[in-house]
Amino acid sequence: MSGSEPALERIAAALDRLAPGPAAAPDWSASAYVWDTFPDRLVAVPKPNRIALDLLVGIDRARDTLLTNTRRFADGLPANNALLWGARGMGKSSLVKAVHGELEATGLKLVELQREDIQTVGRLLHLLRDAPHRFVLYCDDLSFSHDDAAYKSLKAVLDGGIEGRPDNVIFYATSNRRHLMPRDMIENERGSAINPGEAVEEKVSLSDRFGLWLGFHACDQDSFLAMIDGYCAAYGVTVEPANLRAEAIEWQATRGSRSGRVAWQFFTDLAGRQGISL
Repeated sequence: MSGSEPALERIAAALDRLAPGPAAAPDWSASAYVWDTFPDRLVAVPKPNRIALDLLVGIDRARDTLLTNTRRFADGLPANNALLWGARGMGKSSLVKAVHGELEATGLKLVELQREDIQTVGRLLHLLRDAPHRFVLYCDDLSFSHDDAAYKSLKAVLDGGIEGRPDNVIFYATSNRRHLMPRDMIENERGSAINPGEAVEEKVSLSDRFGLWLGFHACDQDSFLAMIDGYCAAYGVTVEPANLRAEAIEWQATRGSRSGRVAWQFFTDLAGRQGISL
């Protein structure tokens, strides 16, 4: 028995080194942070990557709804967690960041949580709970596969755990899927589970924890061109309207899609050709 004690001590010491230590006290001077788990800490983002709220065209209802909800939260009033779901490249993540930028002067903080770190969300909330600020906790491109149990950590945090979500934290997520998992996986659960209804309910109930569901849909050509016109006006890029329209339509045709992302990519190319910095 005595010979095994040194080995056990070495194993215990190795586990102590692997276990995450307590998170360092954050410097709250920044307005945006990224959650890092090696070790647990909030990394300040001095200059968040975002565009102005008024440059987001074609998503007026979602923009106004999310801005109103977030302003209420920043003012200390009741507000809902929000799921922004739908078409790729239509401004879901841009809207979250732009709304935060609009309300940054209120002292509101934005914290980005990576999808692969969802299991650590409880540790993050423990750090934020007693902070003297209000936080938008944001996860981009959130989704789960049928055998992924990480969603359970998030369900408990949103409203099902004993502690629940701290009063000074609200959760916003973006996803291409309304129910955060592929439709074929939902159908597979129905077909293979002993209690199909219960199996599906367990997975899709996560989206029910979001009080706001904001849908984003592919834009039409007029909205696509309006986005580009807005960028040109904001950054002082001048192009003859007929040429701008023709070039923009050709660009989206080569990409095979129209979206806010494609509009920005075209404008980036256009500004670069004219020697204009963004």
